[in-house]
Amino acid sequence: MERESNYRLLKLKEILFDHTDEHNELGIQEIIESLQREMPNATFDKRTIKRDLEILDEADFEIVRNTGKFGKLLYSHQSRLFETYQLRLIIDAILSARFITEKEKYNLIDKVKMLTSKKIAKTLPEPLLFSQASSMDYDMVKLNIDFVHNAISDKKVLSYQYGKYNMQKEFEFNRNGDYYKVEPYALIWQNDYYYLIGRFQQNGEMRHYRLDRIRNIKISDQHFVRQDFKLQNYVNQSFHMFAGEEIWIKIQFHKDLINVVLDRFGQEADIKELNEDHFVLKTKAKLSDGLINWILTWGNKAKVLAPDYLVERVKVQIEQMMKVYE
Repeated sequence: MERESNYRLLKLKEILFDHTDEHNELGIQEIIESLQREMPNATFDKRTIKRDLEILDEADFEIVRNTGKFGKLLYSHQSRLFETYQLRLIIDAILSARFITEKEKYNLIDKVKMLTSKKIAKTLPEPLLFSQASSMDYDMVKLNIDFVHNAISDKKVLSYQYGKYNMQKEFEFNRNGDYYKVEPYALIWQNDYYYLIGRFQQNGEMRHYRLDRIRNIKISDQHFVRQDFKLQNYVNQSFHMFAGEEIWIKIQFHKDLINVVLDRFGQEADIKELNEDHFVLKTKAKLSDGLINWILTWGNKAKVLAPDYLVERVKVQIEQMMKVYE
């Protein structure tokens, strides 16, 4: 009898852990039905189950009691070692680690999902390989992660303000502070930042938004129907990186490129205002064809000042480009 009682407690704890959370609760009858499936030869009464719930609660397996419709008592276990956004961070870190094999990533992610309820686990991402992990404003971004994650899961439109930095590194809102209405499709960790990929409702375009530039985010009541979309293709076409020998560089940029520079070199970048329309960046960068091509992307809005050998390499590249049109 004691053995059956102990087994019942273990199964009850398992049911509450797997099937309840802050959004999902069970009534006594639903709990009994779940126990019956696990122990088909046993019988249960409501008083026994209520006492078992009290025992679990006293044993530091927290049981939350709420009153539902028509006074129905609902029970759930909501205390988790990790919150949803923390599980998301762990999974994204696993996905971004290049040295972990694909098979091992599947195994690790399956284990991470066991740390929460089955319903929340289903909303967590499947393996889709991206680049290395990031360093960002943790306190701000972790809140945005939860909003975006839940909106993607519920297929609800997000509303938020979005902005960028000026040459004084002051944050300014885009579109005069008007709110963006975006249908969220994916949340990825790429090029050292979290990005929301979604459809901008105003013109129907697929765009990506840096989470650390999102402010005052809200989940609206508006649902959307997800259209056919190749996430991996979008990522491959929209995000690029380069690597090489690290050197000190000095480049003059037009003021329109202040956010481009801060995106690439970070908020701590050494920038000085040169005149009303230009500023100068001094920083370490990876010397490579990728860096040169990135500089040339901005045409006459970017001019290399130092070192001299980088200036010469850019000149050679420009001459080669000119020859194409001769």
